[in-house]
Amino acid sequence: MISFCKYTGYLITSLVIITAGCSPSPDLADQIITNAVVWTGNPAQPRAEAIAILGDRILAVGDDDEMEHYRSDNTQMVDAGGAFITPGFIDSHIHFLTGGFRLSSVQLLDATSPEEFAERIRDFAATLPAGTWITGGDWDHENWGGELPDRQWIDRHTPDHPVWVNRLDGHMALANSAALRAAGLNDSALDTPGGDIVRDSNGRLTGILKDNAMNPVSRVVPPPTAVQEDAALRSAMYYVAAQGVTSVHDVNGTMDVFDRFHTSGELITRIYASMPLIRWQEAADRIRTRGSGDEWLRTGGVKGFIHAIGDLAIRELLNIFEQVAEENGPRDRRFRIEHAQHIAPEDISRFAELGVIASMQPYHAIDDGRWAGRYIGDRIATTYAFRSLADANAHIAFGSDWFVAPPTPLEGIYAAVTRSTLDGANPDGWVPEQKITVEEALGFYTREGAYASFEEELKGTIEPGKLADLVFIDRNLIETDPVQIRDAQIVRTMVGGKTVYTSSENMK
Repeated sequence: MISFCKYTGYLITSLVIITAGCSPSPDLADQIITNAVVWTGNPAQPRAEAIAILGDRILAVGDDDEMEHYRSDNTQMVDAGGAFITPGFIDSHIHFLTGGFRLSSVQLLDATSPEEFAERIRDFAATLPAGTWITGGDWDHENWGGELPDRQWIDRHTPDHPVWVNRLDGHMALANSAALRAAGLNDSALDTPGGDIVRDSNGRLTGILKDNAMNPVSRVVPPPTAVQEDAALRSAMYYVAAQGVTSVHDVNGTMDVFDRFHTSGELITRIYASMPLIRWQEAADRIRTRGSGDEWLRTGGVKGFIHAIGDLAIRELLNIFEQVAEENGPRDRRFRIEHAQHIAPEDISRFAELGVIASMQPYHAIDDGRWAGRYIGDRIATTYAFRSLADANAHIAFGSDWFVAPPTPLEGIYAAVTRSTLDGANPDGWVPEQKITVEEALGFYTREGAYASFEEELKGTIEPGKLADLVFIDRNLIETDPVQIRDAQIVRTMVGGKTVYTSSENMK
C-alpha cells in the first residue's frame, strides 16, 4: 500500500510533468509585416519594426526577430521595404457621400480665371444628355481675384442644362438661368431670412445665392438614385483608401446607403455616422432597435457635433456645454466643436476644462491664411490654434471637411506642421506660433480620432488586440523635412489586415 506522503509526492510530480508538457504556445499569425519603421502612436511602445496580424487584429508588435515566435508555415510574410507605417488615418470630419459624388462632377476647384471656369462647365455639359443637371463644382473665386461668378459667364454654354455649382465651402452657389427658371426665381424674387440673393447694379439676379437663399434651387435638383448613391460611396471609399484613410466620421448621416454596403459586406472604410439634430428621433430609434453598431458602421447617438467657426459662436457653444454639465452632472459626453477656427484666447483653456473636442481641419489654415487677415486682423493670433490647444491639453481630432478640402491626411499634416499658405506668401508659416510637430499631427489623425468616436480601445494605435488598420508611407515623416511631407506617397493601406489599396508591386 502506498503511503499518503508517497502518493502525494507522486501526484505532485505527475502534475508538474503534465503541466510542463502542456505549456501554452503563442498564437500563430496569418501575416507578419517586417522591415518597417513603425510609428505606433502607443506611448508605452512608440517604435517598432514588425507587426504580426491574426484575423483582423494586431497580434504582436516588436522587432523582426521577435515576430519569429508567431510564424508558421502558413504565415504570409510581408516585406515593407523600409516603409513608414502608422495607424490608419481617421478623417474626423467628412461629407463622405457628397465627396463621392464630387469625383464624377465638374471640377472647378482649381479654375484660375472666369474664362477657365466657363470653359470647364461648357466642356462638361457637352458630355451630358440635354436636361441633365450640372452640380458640384467647388469653385473658389479667390483664385481669380475675388469676383463672384455670374450666370452670364455660362448661360450661352448651357442652354439645355440647369447648372447649380457651389463654392468650395458650400455656403453659396451659382445657378444659371435654366436652374433659376426651374426654381421659379426671377429678378423680382424676395430676399430670404438667413440668406442673400446677389444682384447686379441694375437689380438683376447674378445667379449667386447664399445660405438659406440656396434652398429654392436645392429643392428642385433631382435626388440621386440608389444606384448613383452606391456608385458615389464606392468611389469615395477607394479614393480615401488611396490617401491612407481607413475610418471616417461622416457628418451627413446618409444611413440608407451605408446600411446597404454594411449588409452586403462591401464596406472597406469604417464609418462613424452622425445625423443632423433635426433627425434625433431617427437616431434614437435606430440605436434602440439596432444598437450603436459595430467596428464597420457605428452611429454616435444624439450628441453634439456642432459647427462653429467664429469666436462668438465658439464661446456660445462652450457656455452651452458648460451649462449642460452643471445641470445634468458629470458624464463622458465628448461634445465636439466642428471647425473651431477662430477662438478667443480666453476660451482656449475651456476645451480641456469642459472635455470638449476641437474637431479641426488643418488644410483650411493654409487655404484661409491667404486672406483671413484682411477680415479679422490681430485675431489671427489664435486662428487654427493648434499649438495653443495642444499646450492646454485639449483633445484635437483632425479631419478634412471633404468635399470642401482634399481628404488627404499627408497634406493636412503638412499644413499643421508648416502652416505655409497655398499662395506661397508665408513660407515660414502663417501665424507660425501655432505650428505643431509631426508626431502631434499624426496623433490627431489617429489616436485622437478614435477617442472622438469613443473607439480608442478598438483602433487609433498599433498595439496587440486592436484592429489591423495600417498605412504604409514611402518615407519617415518624422525625419523628413516638413516642407517635403506633402510629396510623400501612400504605398499601401490595410483595413482589418486586408490590403484595400497599394501603389507598388514591389511589396510582397
